[in-house]
Amino acid sequence: MNAELQAIYVMWLRDVKLFARARSRLIANIIQPFFFLAFLGIGLRPMSLPGMPRGLSYLDFLAPGMIAMSVIFSSMFAGLSVIWDRQFGFLKEVLVAPVSRLSIVVGRILGGSTVALIQGLLVLAAGIALGARISIQGIIPALIFMLLIAFFAVGLGLSIAVRLRDPDAFPLLMNLIMMPSIFLSTAFFPLESVSDWLRSLMYLNPLTYLVDGLRGFLTGSSSIPLAADLAVALALCVSTTALGAYMFSKSEA
Repeated sequence: MNAELQAIYVMWLRDVKLFARARSRLIANIIQPFFFLAFLGIGLRPMSLPGMPRGLSYLDFLAPGMIAMSVIFSSMFAGLSVIWDRQFGFLKEVLVAPVSRLSIVVGRILGGSTVALIQGLLVLAAGIALGARISIQGIIPALIFMLLIAFFAVGLGLSIAVRLRDPDAFPLLMNLIMMPSIFLSTAFFPLESVSDWLRSLMYLNPLTYLVDGLRGFLTGSSSIPLAADLAVALALCVSTTALGAYMFSKSEA
């Protein structure tokens, strides 16, 4: 048990140290959500979309979506480190260590989630600075929900990255998967404002529940019951962690 916990701690600490030394990564991952908030949020602030909750401006509505986007993209790209670890031989050393693959995956997920949470908090602070109204009572539950989002995204990113050997292919694949998923969530427009066929696609999109749940905690208004959002988030966390452990067990350095 001590060896397993130590492995989790070492993997977590390594990711946090790498993040602390790469300030350019921090800036790159928060600049896109910030510009969405600054230009879309403020520029379209007076606009009221069909289905938008009463009392919320567009900036208030957009801010949780941009926080979720920042957390998801930061978390997914944590998988890129696996490919580089394979290139430099570190992955081989990890895989032959006398610890379970689950410990390795959990440590990496915790490390990537810690980094993603920090970046999500910075986007949250930027949204508040720009004038987004956030529920003070909902901040603590929102932080917990942000961690669930990060766990899911890191686990998925690791599961995909462990099967790839080309570092250049991973960002392209992640953008191909994540950008349509972000736009098909409720990050940019309310669920109630779209046509029936598009709403059906959005209900099938896991990110819809993640973005909606975070918005529910931060603004007090959600399109889907928070209990359903939380249940989906927990199920996604468990499934991607299990998938990551399975993919690592089948991987070769």
